[in-house]
Amino acid sequence: MKFGANTFIWVSPFRTEAFDVVQRVADLGFDVIEFAFEQPDLIDIKKLKSIVKKSGLEVSTCGVFGPDRDLINEESEKRENSKRYVKRCLDYASELEAPIFCGPTYSAVGKTYLANPEQKKADWNRAIEGLHELGDYAQTRGVTLAIETLNRFETSFLNIAIDLKKLIQDVNHPAIKGHLDTFHMNIEEKHLGEAIELIGSDLVHFHTCENDRGTPGTGHIHWNEVKQSLKKIGYDRFAVIESFTFGVKEIARAAAIWRPLEKDEDTLAKNGLTFLRKLFT
Repeated sequence: MKFGANTFIWVSPFRTEAFDVVQRVADLGFDVIEFAFEQPDLIDIKKLKSIVKKSGLEVSTCGVFGPDRDLINEESEKRENSKRYVKRCLDYASELEAPIFCGPTYSAVGKTYLANPEQKKADWNRAIEGLHELGDYAQTRGVTLAIETLNRFETSFLNIAIDLKKLIQDVNHPAIKGHLDTFHMNIEEKHLGEAIELIGSDLVHFHTCENDRGTPGTGHIHWNEVKQSLKKIGYDRFAVIESFTFGVKEIARAAAIWRPLEKDEDTLAKNGLTFLRKLFT
């Protein structure tokens, strides 16, 4: 198991002027840095590659999906815009030698609605078609798309592991796999361990957050259950802390972070890492 930190902990949007975060993550003792590609135009990818190489960190990447990045939208332009965005992120991931691009690639975060059976089928089919195309592109870039379930307040399309498993099976592409996050699972799953085991060998990425979206080990997430199930399926990939800074109002509003989750961002990251290393030792 290798432990990582997402750039959302410190900055949003991640941009060239914030590249000092890379060394900060390395100095805190992490193995992996996960870059959130909110606005790719703001990132000098060649410069970032050089900085990452010097840091010794491994890399994961994630996407951010707003209303115009919606793979299941009825409007073809929004679907195509989402594909263009993901493909550019995959180019960046490949440049950084990141094996994973993760997130809710299927739809815009915050898009919720009560769909009738016909709508559900149409949305599902658009997701399959779009993800298969993106899987083809990801494969050429040497990257795997890790598809994430979200809680009911952030999407109505994909909330639980059993549906994620079905989506992976229906897409049926070697570059399309699964991603779980303890924060979302805590809201949606009856048992975290059972959800992990259901995804099984299709689980290629894992986010570790407390029930309040803060420091792992400080709340009521059943971490021993998580540990045992990850061990049972042989998961030995990245475990990344994805939390959000209260200090950046845009991301605080988007992630519903209405108060500081720790005294400062470095403390959240450091204490979370200490807990996770002890848990999985």
